[in-house]
Amino acid sequence: MDRRTFLQAGVVASAPVAMGKAVDAQPADALPQESKGKFKLKYAPHFGMFSNSAPGGPLEELKFMADQGFTALEDNGMGGRGAEMQGKIATEMARLGIQMGVFVVNGGTAWGATLSTGKQDTRDKFLEECKAAVEIAKRVNAKWMTVVPGTLEPRLEMGYQTANVVDALRRACEIFEPHGLVMVLEPLNPWRDHPNMFLSKIPQAYEICRAVNSPSCKILFDMYHQQITEGNIIPNINLAWSEIAYFQTGDNPGRREPTTGEMNYLNIFKHIHQKGFTGILGMEHGNSRPGKEGELAVINAYRACDSF
Repeated sequence: MDRRTFLQAGVVASAPVAMGKAVDAQPADALPQESKGKFKLKYAPHFGMFSNSAPGGPLEELKFMADQGFTALEDNGMGGRGAEMQGKIATEMARLGIQMGVFVVNGGTAWGATLSTGKQDTRDKFLEECKAAVEIAKRVNAKWMTVVPGTLEPRLEMGYQTANVVDALRRACEIFEPHGLVMVLEPLNPWRDHPNMFLSKIPQAYEICRAVNSPSCKILFDMYHQQITEGNIIPNINLAWSEIAYFQTGDNPGRREPTTGEMNYLNIFKHIHQKGFTGILGMEHGNSRPGKEGELAVINAYRACDSF
């Protein structure tokens, strides 16, 4: 599914999906009292995920998220919300103790043959997006921002494409480093959602981050994408650990909450926690059931997988 339509299509979940081993949804009051505190890890919902339980808009959703124990927010589209709304969201997050996760830096250069080509005009456009992202990050107290390097250039050998991407990312780091900001590179699966993208695997992202060699260029490890592309989730977490700054979640198949598919998120989250990860895990998936029932199922699924 295209990232640009994911939130509209995925979050609404207009029809139920088979739940597999999912925890049955319960009213919030039915959750064990000890489960109503904060989660061990910083799972980050996005706006729209709890719109039935908190129908009053983004600020009401933030309150609901905090009440359920979430301590982070992810919003791919934060850049399009306007400065006034960004300020209101940031103020409310600060009041609630919610940390800002990623937003997307380069919506205009992520979906075509851009950084891989080495062309000056596309590189310049990307760097302008990076400069704009700095101002957004300041406004919403963000540290991490998603960068997708674009599609493959079929007329160039892979080595040349990689060198072009590395050069562009080094220039972006010159923009981000003085502000302590980190762009996180997201490999996307080529088999189900994003064919023909330049960056698809964790080892590839690791190689690029090592070549860029900057604290402002790290990996966004989206576990849904990588389960499809290469599996081997925990070993790749270990091998790429020094370059991972951010995680995203979603079960496979279906890209719904943990416990709805084949992935053992209880073990994965336990492993990440034991390695001392203190960053954010963005909940970039839809709900498997519609309405309030589906929203409570999401909460209960994360409670179950956070129970290590």
